Amino acid sequence: METLALYVPRLLEKKENFAPGHRACSGCGEALAVRMVMKALGKNVIVVMATGCMEIISTQLPYTSWEVPWIHTLFENTAAVASGVVAGREALTRKGKASSRTKVVAMAGDGATADIGVQALSGALERGHDFTYICFDNEAYMNTGIQRSSATPFGAATTTQPVGKISMGQNTWKKDMPAIAVAHNIPYVATASPSYPFDLMNKVKKARDIEGPAYLHILSVCPTGWRTPSDLSVRIGRLAVETGVFPLYEVENGKYTLNIDPPQLRSVEDYLKLQGRFKHLTPEMIKEIQEKVEAKYAELVEKVLFYDGF
Repeated sequence: METLALYVPRLLEKKENFAPGHRACSGCGEALAVRMVMKALGKNVIVVMATGCMEIISTQLPYTSWEVPWIHTLFENTAAVASGVVAGREALTRKGKASSRTKVVAMAGDGATADIGVQALSGALERGHDFTYICFDNEAYMNTGIQRSSATPFGAATTTQPVGKISMGQNTWKKDMPAIAVAHNIPYVATASPSYPFDLMNKVKKARDIEGPAYLHILSVCPTGWRTPSDLSVRIGRLAVETGVFPLYEVENGKYTLNIDPPQLRSVEDYLKLQGRFKHLTPEMIKEIQEKVEAKYAELVEKVLFYDGF
């Protein structure tokens, strides 16, 4: 069952701070996630966003979908720019020209987070800047042609890890960015999915309201890159959680909480079979993925039980 929601429908922000009319693909899970994130953040926020799908579809001159201050950055320096915005806000606050209640939020895809921007992100988390970093993870460089990233799951077919006589798709396992963020000993880390909207918005609100750096990792179903029907994005996002492929949890000052814990995990095949990027997988590869998912999920449960024991 979902955790008790801090948000209820009648209390949700009606104003769309991520306005409709953008150019996202039909069924885009990332656009849905951004819309929910902006509802939870409210108006008093400055958004710093890397090049990527959401930047491209929402800011083509002379139009914009952003109803809040918004800054475009490069792939590699999103966290660094956000750090600078935080420093500027603090300096202006001391002069009485700004408010410390104005929140700074960095947004980037998996490539700009786990690959190109990981150095800047690590430095910003280590320095303890007061901002929220949100990774919208669609598991490849979808904006530039479905190239693999270090967040691409094992076995997935991409344009740079295609399926053929000498390749079986992605041959490495997905980088665990939430665990990397946790290793920096920051106050708050969480995973989320737009398929669980209240869980996602509650976590955004928590991240926004804490002092210090916070990291959110949001799974974003991409019908184009995942080769899925556009009307199944929400269902596929739920299957990722129900199978244990993408568990929903949060780490508050080192304490792990599992937010959605199915009585029994579904077979990963239920999740994989709906996606064209996995259609080439053999029974042996599916079995290997199943074993990996179960092992990782067991590790997570063990961490939750460990902290519950105190």
